[in-house]
Amino acid sequence: MEWVEVPGGTCAFGDDARPVEVGALLWTRAPVTYAQLGCARSGVDGLRPVTGISHAQAILVARALGGRLPTSAEWEWMAGGPQRRRWPWGDQEWCPELANLRDSGLDATSPVDAHPAGATPEGLLDVAGNVWEWTLRATMGNGVTLRGGSYASLPLYARTTFRNAAPAEVASPGIGFRVVRQP
Repeated sequence: MEWVEVPGGTCAFGDDARPVEVGALLWTRAPVTYAQLGCARSGVDGLRPVTGISHAQAILVARALGGRLPTSAEWEWMAGGPQRRRWPWGDQEWCPELANLRDSGLDATSPVDAHPAGATPEGLLDVAGNVWEWTLRATMGNGVTLRGGSYASLPLYARTTFRNAAPAEVASPGIGFRVVRQP
């Protein structure tokens, strides 16, 4: 498991840019993969993100890896930084070399290292596209906030401030997770 430290600061969170203090955290460099869990599914490359697990299952796996899921504000801070970048890589508009999104020509997840040009300045991969990422933030009706967009998402949904939600019990091929822990 490769961990990347993202310094803390004040996140201008959400559309209303509400100030939220975020501490320094270690993040998994990419969404958790099958290889990192020591398992592989038939026909699935080990470098593809783990998908098809519910929010509760993602929480349990994150704990087993020594961390937890990020809050939505922590995720937004990691993705946009103090500059409030529009995209994890900066303000350049999306193109297929930067992230696995709907118009990239792929109809499934890709290996988490397939889009290095789309990394954050700290080197985190697949923050935009490939899979939505579970967070700790609950929504009304037993939902949970998702961040980052997936291979089936329009580019708009992969922007650093875009929030989506899904029922906590959903186990989708388009939802994965990354883990955070204290430095």
